[in-house]
Amino acid sequence: MLNRLEMLRIFLAAAESSNFKEAATRLGISPQAVTRAVQDLEAAQGELLFHRSTRNVQITAFGERLAARARPGLEQVDALFQRGQAQEEPEMRGIVRLTAPVFMGRLLLLPVLARLTERHPQLRFDLRLSDAHADVVDEKIDIGIRFGFLHDNRFVARRVSRQTFHVVGTPALIARVGRPTTITRLNDVPTTALFDASTGRLWPWLFANGQQMTPAQPAFVCNDSDTELDFMRTGAAFGQATSLQAGAAIAAGELVPMLQDFEPEPWDVYVYRPQRGPLPARIRLVYDALVDAFTSMPDVPDRGRA
Repeated sequence: MLNRLEMLRIFLAAAESSNFKEAATRLGISPQAVTRAVQDLEAAQGELLFHRSTRNVQITAFGERLAARARPGLEQVDALFQRGQAQEEPEMRGIVRLTAPVFMGRLLLLPVLARLTERHPQLRFDLRLSDAHADVVDEKIDIGIRFGFLHDNRFVARRVSRQTFHVVGTPALIARVGRPTTITRLNDVPTTALFDASTGRLWPWLFANGQQMTPAQPAFVCNDSDTELDFMRTGAAFGQATSLQAGAAIAAGELVPMLQDFEPEPWDVYVYRPQRGPLPARIRLVYDALVDAFTSMPDVPDRGRA
């Protein structure tokens, strides 16, 4: 039988991995060794630590509580053997699972994660980019970025920015087909549309006072907001983009905002995490880094609105 410390180390690796094979790869041992260590620990605890099926392995509620209790102690033991690091920043290790909208992940999340990896080589990230809202509790996501509304008392959330939606087009496109001056006029000019895979429909364009418009015959449909913006910048069609996406192109004169009197209320951007047990140091580190990075995004002026 393994000593108790090594048993806990293997268990924590399994708890932070999607399956026993991944945990074995991380530790440089066989999947059978992981299975045996988990079984021995289950016998010692008298509780099931993982639900196993032919398709996946899922940690139990008892297993999550045990991992939360065991992780700080194991980190303290490891720290005793890290020579010459007493005055340095504590070493962070383990996996952090995140979710974010596609465009925010590429623009802001990736640079933050890259900097953290340089400082903490033992950190690993599992990032799921999607414009559909993820259920962080069911999907075991540690940290999420939400653009829009967040009304869920299961989460600890920080509002970090406010972004709005602009209808934009290139100067060349405006010269060719004219500038739309009303929402209904948008159906008379070429437009883009974003496909929402979670509903199977197009995302509607949002306007003031709850008005919406779904392009009737879009010239370009895509399921990726960055690609949609790239198409707008070719001058082939008008589109609607957030201030974060289109702000630099607007400032450079590449895109021209229009219908500004019809712009909707700005949407909030949140960094959030589930409220479940003690917060591991690595989660706190990444959470705080993301709050700092997203808080530095340019906010949209309130323009006198409530």
